[in-house]
Amino acid sequence: MIVGVPREIKEEEYRVGLLPDAVSILRGRGHSVLVEKGAGEAAGIEDEEYANRGADIVSSSKEIFERADLVVKVKEPQPSEYDLLQEGQILFAYFHFASSRSMTETLLKRRITAVAYEMVEEEGILPLLVPMSEIAGRLAPQEGAKYLEKEYGGKGVLLSGATGVSPARVVIIGGGTVGLNSAIISSGMGAEVYVLDINLDRLRYLRNILPSNAKLLYCDSENLTKVIKEADLIIGAALIPGTKAPTVLTEEDLRIIESGTVLVDVSIDQGGCFQTSRPTTHKDPVYLKSGIVHYCVANIPSAVARTSTYALCYATFPYLLSLADKGIKAQEENPALRKGLCLHNGKITNTVISEVFRD
Repeated sequence: MIVGVPREIKEEEYRVGLLPDAVSILRGRGHSVLVEKGAGEAAGIEDEEYANRGADIVSSSKEIFERADLVVKVKEPQPSEYDLLQEGQILFAYFHFASSRSMTETLLKRRITAVAYEMVEEEGILPLLVPMSEIAGRLAPQEGAKYLEKEYGGKGVLLSGATGVSPARVVIIGGGTVGLNSAIISSGMGAEVYVLDINLDRLRYLRNILPSNAKLLYCDSENLTKVIKEADLIIGAALIPGTKAPTVLTEEDLRIIESGTVLVDVSIDQGGCFQTSRPTTHKDPVYLKSGIVHYCVANIPSAVARTSTYALCYATFPYLLSLADKGIKAQEENPALRKGLCLHNGKITNTVISEVFRD
């Protein structure tokens, strides 16, 4: 099979979908690998590293899409790439279908086989989403701390506090992978942390592993209202795989949140979990709404492109290798890949995605 690795063109996307060492393994299994010139440069990986492992370096993404049977990317195809897609081609990437009906309809019309990282599932775990959720969760308090500075419209509060001065109060809505990692970093920085979730078993688990300055609360309207009133930083970490993120804070809720509070919406890739969220970029990451600072960067892990590229590729490669070896038949014997198969032969093949677009 010919495996193609195009350079990511989504705004401020610096990751790449394949590591040089993976090229050696693919070549050893009889596959060819095409890598677009400069594909790994932003992640600190030079073309020479791929070439030395046996990849062919090509000058354009057009050639990648024309020749490759299997295209491995980080983010979903961009509009300028739609016309390059070939019928029957396998695309392995993050798609976040629920956030883009137009992209989904285009891929269906072009009869693309789409295997979505975020939908691959093994024993209730999303193994290809977890690495980026870990990184996004760890970055969220770091970014929130930055934009709490007065210069950016924040309260001018230091997360750790100072001698004789109380630390900041961080509220994390959602206790999954993002929430756990946000809580670890926030509590490690010395903040007063509140984690809210609707799963009592998850709260019990978090109680056993988080430090004493992280408090666990059931996420009902009473507890949520109580903590957001005095919050300095609120991190939205709510996610339902494959569907639009649930709205956990409405525009009405902003009225009781103090001016200068920072909202970090980690769920923005799936439509956002704050009603007032809209996607932002690394170059223009924040905006003010009703005096509240909103940070809604849609690809947070790309800020640390080298770390996130390696973390992502370590997780995706076993599945990629299976697809390269067996093509679409890989999903017949791999239940995790079967769940990740979302589009095939012009039809939606994943029930969760089908439900999103049932109208």
